Amino acid sequence: MEVISLSNSKTVTFASQFIFKSNPKNRNICPTPSLPPTSVLRIMRPLLRATKPAVKLQFLSQPLEITSDAAIPTSRKHMKTATASDVLHLLDSLSLRVPSDIYTSLIKECTAIRDSAGALQLHAHIKRSRLKPTLNLINRLLLMHVSCGHLETTRQLFDQMTLRDFNSWAIMIVAYIDTGEYEEGIALFVQMQNYISMSKFPAWIVVCILKVCVLTRNVALGKQVHGQLLKLGATDNLSLSGSIINFYGRLKCLDDARSVFDQLSCRNTVIWTEKIVNSCREGLFVEAIHDFNEMSREGIKRDSFTFSSVLKACSQLHDDGKCGCQVHASAIKLGLEFDAFVQCGLIHMYGKCGLLPDAEREFEAVCDKTNNACWNAMLMGYVHNGVCVEAIKFLYKMKEVGIKVQESLIDEVRIACSSSTLTRELSKQTDRCTDEE
Repeated sequence: MEVISLSNSKTVTFASQFIFKSNPKNRNICPTPSLPPTSVLRIMRPLLRATKPAVKLQFLSQPLEITSDAAIPTSRKHMKTATASDVLHLLDSLSLRVPSDIYTSLIKECTAIRDSAGALQLHAHIKRSRLKPTLNLINRLLLMHVSCGHLETTRQLFDQMTLRDFNSWAIMIVAYIDTGEYEEGIALFVQMQNYISMSKFPAWIVVCILKVCVLTRNVALGKQVHGQLLKLGATDNLSLSGSIINFYGRLKCLDDARSVFDQLSCRNTVIWTEKIVNSCREGLFVEAIHDFNEMSREGIKRDSFTFSSVLKACSQLHDDGKCGCQVHASAIKLGLEFDAFVQCGLIHMYGKCGLLPDAEREFEAVCDKTNNACWNAMLMGYVHNGVCVEAIKFLYKMKEVGIKVQESLIDEVRIACSSSTLTRELSKQTDRCTDEE
């Protein structure tokens, strides 16, 4: 039985890795995947690296390379690359039977370049060939159609499958979630449990479903998933525990989130940061700062997201920014003072605490001047402190550098600037910003 082998792949939206692992006890068992939840294309890329990059046709003196343009060296980009259609036409003209390994390579070619027309042509060719496709080949066809945007075709092929493994379900579930059809993804996840035990699920699929529960505000399903994990004794997995705490916190079930945190014998950066975020949601700003300091005492690493979260708590204290300055000093010690998330948090904190010169200094230190969040934080700093003239000037400056100003922020400035002169000036700026958009 052919097994899909995946190598590690870095992701942008969620920093995670995945590998298809075979069962050492039974080599005939389909592999258990561990995939990132956010994008079907992230499933696709490692599949392309799973086999040899060249398809060798015995009747050619040189191997015919099937590859994407991105993989071609600059010196060879002027050479014409054979497409899946070219290969099929060539083999048909020679009346040669297409073996399954060449079909596999052609499928990966169409998946890599998202060749919509080529994908449909290739699938039709496989049907005409009367080849009995393996489960692995059908899964690749599912992935190919998803990457080309053929969601309906993918579902039709999925429904026609008499045998499915986890890969089949995973591709279909992630496809629906990736296109925003969350209810369909949830329905398939629930249906999958009738065929595959949750004990065999990798952590990433549960994390994915919990995030969908947040987006759809499906508290009932999230609690059912948590209950099943408790029965399986899987809550010691820190990735799962962090997602559960986040799920409860985002849906305002803060007592449940606190209970999950208290039951953990081991906690990492993500777990502590989720607790700090939940404390801020609950308005327990002093507790959030206490948790931040407790992380330091326990030797837990504090990352940029931890700092940006605790800075929100510091901005709500009426201590003239003293706590925020201490957090700033900690960021400097750890070399995080130039991180974009930390800088944005510092601008917001200093502005909220009435320390505009410090906020302006942090804003000037921002390397990425296209970071909308930093611009918005500085603008709100002026608004919060009633510096209306500077706020209006800053609006002009945002327009000059190409930053799109949200209408809600302009309304905030308009409300803060109550004098008729400033209101007229702001109205002109509002019209200009609207015209620009």
